[in-house]
Amino acid sequence: MDEPGDLWSKVQKLLTEYESPKRTALSKQYPFIQKPILFVRHTSRTISNILDSKIRCYQTEDFLPMVVARHQSVLRRRLGDSDLELQEQKITNLKQAIKHLDGVVIEPGKIFSLWKLIGKPTYDKGYVDGMLLANGAVIPGLGGGLCQLSNFLYWIFLHTSMQTIERYHHSMDVFPDSGRTLPFGGGATILYNFIDLKLENISNQPLQLKIWLTDTHLKGQVLTTKRIPEKYHIIEKNHCFVKRGDIYFRYNEILKECRVNGKIQSTEYVTTNFAPVLYTVTPEYIQENNFQLLDFTHTNLN
Repeated sequence: MDEPGDLWSKVQKLLTEYESPKRTALSKQYPFIQKPILFVRHTSRTISNILDSKIRCYQTEDFLPMVVARHQSVLRRRLGDSDLELQEQKITNLKQAIKHLDGVVIEPGKIFSLWKLIGKPTYDKGYVDGMLLANGAVIPGLGGGLCQLSNFLYWIFLHTSMQTIERYHHSMDVFPDSGRTLPFGGGATILYNFIDLKLENISNQPLQLKIWLTDTHLKGQVLTTKRIPEKYHIIEKNHCFVKRGDIYFRYNEILKECRVNGKIQSTEYVTTNFAPVLYTVTPEYIQENNFQLLDFTHTNLN
């Protein structure tokens, strides 16, 4: 843990930025130009992905022999008061997406782009309305639920030599912990196609994704040609809740530790997560879960 003053300073800076943002998105200032802006962003990203020679992966039914990392994610989990039917439809969307991911090989120096591989979700491709998060609300939407896939992929690739090129964290903490096993902020949000998940294989061996669904879980492995001595562990640091008047925020830092034969070789900073909490936080919730609380209610941020 950092010294209390260091953590306090970090959180104070983020609170200041949250309460006094430097700029407001044009689409929020002028909602009528939202569609043209999205069109330009989609087109620009499509062209840049085509022109980038490093975003090249291929799919094969022949799997590499060595397992580098493995992970699984529960398909059905109580998320606040969300409609359970949307979770079932989410599974349909996951089935469609992983068809384009199972067996994908990322050669050394090449970049994995989630949207480049799975393409745009459409009804014609078999996608349905699933659970989407929009401005902190759960709504039905085409391709909803694919964020579980991006969360899954980001976490499993963190345990390899893949280097993050593009990743966006969720801007709000929407649901209270319910069977959570990963650190807060250990996932990645996506939005076709300009909010993407991109990672580069910086090792000297090809890495291959093997991914499938069971009745209860999304499961996967990262494979390679021969044993890799490096083992990666993800560490959560300075996890706390932050109170500012009647609003709560959640904060933590994620680090990536590399070990060889059990000995730490390096520790790499990955990201800082800071997001407003949309569910009810009570003193009892804080105490029962043994969370640290920083109270900025009466602090002048200037």
